Formats: sequence, structure tokens, C-alpha cells
Amino acid sequence: MKCHDFFLPKKWETLSPLNSRIELGDVTPHNIKQLKRLNQVIFPVSYNDKFYKDVLEVGELAKLAYFNDIAVGAVCCRVDHSQNQKRLYIMTLGCLAPYRRLGIGTKMLNHVLNICEKDGTFDNIYLHVQISNESAIDFYQKFGFEIIETKKNYYKRIEPADAHVLQKSLRSPCAPPAGELQKAD
Repeated sequence: MKCHDFFLPKKWETLSPLNSRIELGDVTPHNIKQLKRLNQVIFPVSYNDKFYKDVLEVGELAKLAYFNDIAVGAVCCRVDHSQNQKRLYIMTLGCLAPYRRLGIGTKMLNHVLNICEKDGTFDNIYLHVQISNESAIDFYQKFGFEIIETKKNYYKRIEPADAHVLQKSLRSPCAPPAGELQKAD
């Protein structure tokens, strides 16, 4: 039995969102190994120990996704202050293949979008997607993300090595941060 067989549904389990519970849970030192195993199976790239150390410090910006109490996916983000903006970077958002198209990715992305909406100070959300990953590109575009750039040779040791940068703007460039009132003269 392969290590990732642990995550696969049994033949008698039906994968239907109608009779299932999708929940998000905190990433903690007690379950960080589950996150590592999920990332090894889901993504073609490896993440170093610093990635996992940082994930433990971002609070609500990192969540494990559970389908009927089984960890089947995760989302990990960080705040990025670049380009004179406050941006949210989605480092990883993924779900095991047998559990895709059940609303798990949508639940994870909505969680992140809700955090940004409640905070009110984020200019945009962005991420990198391998140019050949059409299903991921389609998924993000349904939520209003746009391809704003293609980075050549972004990935090391995987083909294709190029990545699209997808971004969703959260406010117009001229708008003040939410909660800031403009003073009338």
C-alpha cells in the first residue's frame, strides 16, 4: 500500500457533497505532518521546513480541509507587502484528486476571500499556477481572478517550468481602504 492510499475513499463510500460534511480546521503542531503528506501528494513541488514553520504562524490563513472528518486538502496563505500594496499570497490551495469537484476548493477559497473582506485593507489576492494546470486556472477565473503575468522558469525541476500569476483585485486603485472616510472640504 502506498502512503497516499491512506487518503483514498473506500469503494463503499460515496463521494457526494449532499451527504457529506466539509469543514476547515486549524493547522497545528499536532497535524502539520498531515499537511506535509497532503502537499507531497497534491503538488509537484516540495516545500521546505521553513514553509511549514511559517504556516504555523499565520493563524486563519492556513487551514486543513476535511471531508467527513478525513483531511483531504489545505490552503496556506501569507500577507505580502509589495508594490506599495497589502496583498494576500495564496502559497498553496489544493485537494486530493478523488475529492475534487465536491466544493472543497470553493470552501477553502471562500474562507480566504472572507478574511480579506472582513479585514478590508487588502488590495488584491494573487498566486502562481503552472501554465499547464488548466483546471486550476479555470477554477480561479470563476472567482474573478485574472492572468496578469507569465513568469518564465518559475518552477525548478518540473515541466513546464513557467507559471501564470493570477490576481483578483479587491478594490479599485483609487479607492481608500475600507473604513477610511473621505473628508469633505
